Amino acid sequence: MAGHGHGHTPAAWTGVIIAFIGFCVAGAFMVMAKPVGFWAGMAIILVGGLVGFAMRLAGLGQKPHQHQVARAEG
Repeated sequence: MAGHGHGHTPAAWTGVIIAFIGFCVAGAFMVMAKPVGFWAGMAIILVGGLVGFAMRLAGLGQKPHQHQVARAEG
């Protein structure tokens, strides 16, 4: 399905960037053995998913595709 705009939308990019920042925060605080910072990073990851979903609902996500089915003649 390459070439169908898989994930190339503002909603997808924004959600992934926020989640990536959350992973970085959680990873850094995990190495520093600071549980509160780790859970803050996990919360940021969740926020990234919610922001991406909200942006998709606002029309900034991928548009639905209409697949055509070939009809058999005969």
